Amino acid sequence: MSFGLLLAIAGAALAAGFAGAGSAMGVGIAGEACSGIVTEDPEKFGLMLPLQALPGTQGFYGFLAAFLVMIKVNLFGGGIAISDVVGWQIFFACAPVMIVEFISGIYQGRTSAAAANIVAKHPEELGKAIIFPAMVETYAVLGLLATILLLNGIVI
Repeated sequence: MSFGLLLAIAGAALAAGFAGAGSAMGVGIAGEACSGIVTEDPEKFGLMLPLQALPGTQGFYGFLAAFLVMIKVNLFGGGIAISDVVGWQIFFACAPVMIVEFISGIYQGRTSAAAANIVAKHPEELGKAIIFPAMVETYAVLGLLATILLLNGIVI
């Protein structure tokens, strides 16, 4: 295995890992708030579920970025030898997903927890409450888009 390929795989692994970790933390944060609300009013479970699920999207974005890297370097076909320079390019192309998804997953969880408190007192305001964590999602999507564009610009 070439060092370049190793760098590309490391970028993919860290993209999936950091994004998944951010989502896990965010879903956990939101879940703690939602669980407390459902403890007091079990009928609000259906209203809480989307708020807890929202921070989970970053994990999917990291997985998608990792999958795109695996396709680019033909990892499913045994991998191709790539130069160290290309390996570094792929590694750094994964950086937006590594960083943005990790941080936005956590902050989206915090925002979802706060939004859950809105719904606890005013269940009819779920639509408005979802907007707050959805705004964080905008930057998660931009992080994924940056990684996709960077990966597509790399010539192997």
